[in-house]
Amino acid sequence: DPQGGGGIARHRVFFRFHLMQLSELLPEIGRRARRASRSLSILSTDTKNAILRAMADELLAREAAILEANAQDLAGAEQHGLNAAAIDRLRLNSARLRAMAEGVRRVAELDDPVNEVLDEWMRPNGIRISKVRKPIGVIGIIYESRPNVTSDAAVLCIKTGNAVILRGGSESLRSNLAIAEALQAGGAREGLPEDSIQLIPVTDREAVKLMAQMDDCIDLLVPRGGKSLIETVVTHARMPVIKHYDGICHLYVDAAADVQMAASILINGKCQRPGVCNALETLLVHQDVAKEFFAAAVPLLVSHKVELRADEASFAALSALEYPHVVRATEEDFRTEHLALILNVAVVPDIAAAIDHIERLGSHHSDVIVTRDEAAAERFLNEVDSATVYWNASSRFTDGGEFGFGAEIGISTDKLHARGPMALPELTSYRYLIRGTGQIRE
Repeated sequence: DPQGGGGIARHRVFFRFHLMQLSELLPEIGRRARRASRSLSILSTDTKNAILRAMADELLAREAAILEANAQDLAGAEQHGLNAAAIDRLRLNSARLRAMAEGVRRVAELDDPVNEVLDEWMRPNGIRISKVRKPIGVIGIIYESRPNVTSDAAVLCIKTGNAVILRGGSESLRSNLAIAEALQAGGAREGLPEDSIQLIPVTDREAVKLMAQMDDCIDLLVPRGGKSLIETVVTHARMPVIKHYDGICHLYVDAAADVQMAASILINGKCQRPGVCNALETLLVHQDVAKEFFAAAVPLLVSHKVELRADEASFAALSALEYPHVVRATEEDFRTEHLALILNVAVVPDIAAAIDHIERLGSHHSDVIVTRDEAAAERFLNEVDSATVYWNASSRFTDGGEFGFGAEIGISTDKLHARGPMALPELTSYRYLIRGTGQIRE
């Protein structure tokens, strides 16, 4: 490969000519990743940052090739009838590619958590114990549609000294290969070990199951995608998995809400990018403010052509306002991540009912209260057991970049070992380093 694609280029050869069976290819990728992880784990912060800046430069240098690969993926996606939200997640353009490169540079500027001393103490016998952050080793990322995940995942892993094995969706294979090749080639100029970034170049779904069984090579799996993908990974995984199943995010408009603020947060949360996991799926409105809020929100919802799936109380109120796109909701609607311009709506008698609704039917991803009542807000913040809980702000901020993390590996709705947007600290483990002067245990 004249452009220095390294291991990725070899895997493209495997894919093109089927020279290796899947059961041979994946273990080989795993062995290469394990070998690379040992070299990565001892790189200095300065070296890693230089590698990341070179990666960003190479993404921009290869803009034409990356966008051409993405155009081919988009054509295939449209031919196979992918919906508008999925195509939007797949699409790259110059602005998104520049944002991707800028995200890499931001990660280079962040503090390196590796070798951070979390705690240190001396025992009575003179032994000194340090608890120190260290790389996890080899991280597998399984994801769908969004090719920017290829960059985000790779650069966060490299910053934390982890090798990464990527398995993207079939609809974005060409884009993912082009991005991964650019990252490996750019990083290699500044000392990135060969095979630090590898992308599984086959679309066979069996690859997901095989990858989940590679506990001898992969230390952690992070699936990003639909429920069926995540359930497959969890069912077959022999190593720890960090995941989120759904993004069923709620906005609760309290009796003491500023209705104009609430309407603005609703439209931003539902309509800015409805196909992402931090978009709103359910609106809960306190009965005392329902009439006033619907009057403010309905014209905005109409302008965005949002379909409303309403409980009985909200259906009556919305019908009285002659809302053109409203149907009666089922309980299953309130359990569904629509990822489209579809919004569940319910009127609730009080904040306790709103919290109960979220706990029963939500996915513990991102939930919002709009209110002027500080006591109500603090109750909501404390009692809603979600990864991110907001007072008077859009759920769309649940994002590693928006949280100041530079980029994210994913958003976890698990409780161990990571929760919410996962970035650099969540891609490290820790070890105990013990320094003695000849002590022996009696």
